[in-house]
Amino acid sequence: MLPRLIASELAERLASMPAVALLGPRQAGKTTLAFAVAAERDALYLDLESDADRARLAEPELYLADHLDKLLILDEIHRLPGLFPVLRGLIDRARRRGKRSGLYLLLGSGTLDLARQSGESLAGRIAYMELTPFIIPEIPPEDPADRLWTRGGFPDSYLAADDLTSVRWRQDFIRTYLERDVPMFGPRIPAETLRRVWTMLAHNQGGLLNVANLARNVGIDARTAARYVDLLVDMMLVRRLPAWHANVGKRLVKSPKIYVRDSGILHALLAIADRDALLSHPVVGASWEGFVIENLLSCAPPGVSGFMYRTAGGAEIDLVLAWPDQTLWAVEVKRSLHPRPARGFHAACEDLQPARRFIVYPGDESYPTTEPTIAIPPGALARELLNAR
Repeated sequence: MLPRLIASELAERLASMPAVALLGPRQAGKTTLAFAVAAERDALYLDLESDADRARLAEPELYLADHLDKLLILDEIHRLPGLFPVLRGLIDRARRRGKRSGLYLLLGSGTLDLARQSGESLAGRIAYMELTPFIIPEIPPEDPADRLWTRGGFPDSYLAADDLTSVRWRQDFIRTYLERDVPMFGPRIPAETLRRVWTMLAHNQGGLLNVANLARNVGIDARTAARYVDLLVDMMLVRRLPAWHANVGKRLVKSPKIYVRDSGILHALLAIADRDALLSHPVVGASWEGFVIENLLSCAPPGVSGFMYRTAGGAEIDLVLAWPDQTLWAVEVKRSLHPRPARGFHAACEDLQPARRFIVYPGDESYPTTEPTIAIPPGALARELLNAR
C-alpha cells in the first residue's frame, strides 16, 4: 500500500480531539489507514458490519466504558447511529478523568448523514477529515500520471496487475455499491435506476447540472432525480462544483457543474477499458478536467473552496479557488501539450481579478504563457497547494 499524505494530519487530530471521523467512499483505504495510524497505540477495532462485533455492542455503554484507556476504531459507524449519544457521555466521562484526546476514530462512507448524526451529539468533541482515493502526490514519481487518470485512485484499481483486472474491479465496485450499499442509504431506490442516473452523469461529465433534463432522459420525475444526485454526492462518488456568485455586473450561470469524482469509475461507467480507448473517446477532455479538479481540491488547504465561473457572454474559469483571505486563484484545464488561455478565460479573469492564474496541462514543466498566466502540470500545482496547508 502506498503511503497516504493525510496520515500525519490524522495522527495530529487524534492527539488533540477526543473523536475523529474519517469519511470517504468504500474501498478508498480508510481501514488500512486507521490501522497504520493506530499501530503504535493501544487500539481496539470493531467492524459494525460484522454480526459478532455488533453483538459486543448490545449494551454499548457497558462495553465501551471498559475500554476508555484505548483508541477505539469503529468502522462503518453509520450502521449504529444510536451510538453517538453514548459516545458523548463516555467522552465527557473520560474528560473528567483527564483524558481529552484519542478516544474514538470513526470510519464512515457517507458524509451528510454521518455529519448530521454525529454533529447532533458530539458537537465540540469531534473533528472531520476526508480520505479520497489516491491523488497525484501520493503515487511514486516514476509512475505516469496517465495511469492514475485512466484507472482512477481506488487502491485496488490503481495497483491492479493489469488494465483488465483494474477495470473488472471497478465494474464490481459499481455493482456492489448499487446492489449492497445503496439500499443501506436509500432502501426505496431501485439499483438499476440509480445506475442509469450515475451513467447519465458520466456522459455529462463537466457539464452543467440540469435536473429536469436528467429526469426526462432517465424516465423519472425531477424530485426523484434530484434525490438520486444528492445520494451520489453524499456517498462521495459525484461532485457538484458550485457556481461562483459575485457582483461583477454580468449575467452569471448559476447551475453547478457535475463530475463523477473518480476518473476510473467514470471510465468504467462509460465502458472505457484502457488509455487507448480513453484517448479516442469524446469524454477525454472532460475526464481530464474532472481528474485535475478533483486532485486540486483534494490537496487544497482547509478553508479553500472550489467554484466554477461562467457568464452568459461566454467568460469562463474551470476552477476558482477561493482562499479564506478572499484571495482568488483561477485555473483553466487543457488537454494539450501547447496550452494557451482561451479568450473566455481572459475575460473571466478581468471580471474576478484573481491573484494567480494557471493553465493545467499534461506536460512536465511549468512555464509562463501570456503574462501573468502559468502553464503547470497537475502534480506541481497539487503539491503547491499541499505546501500551503
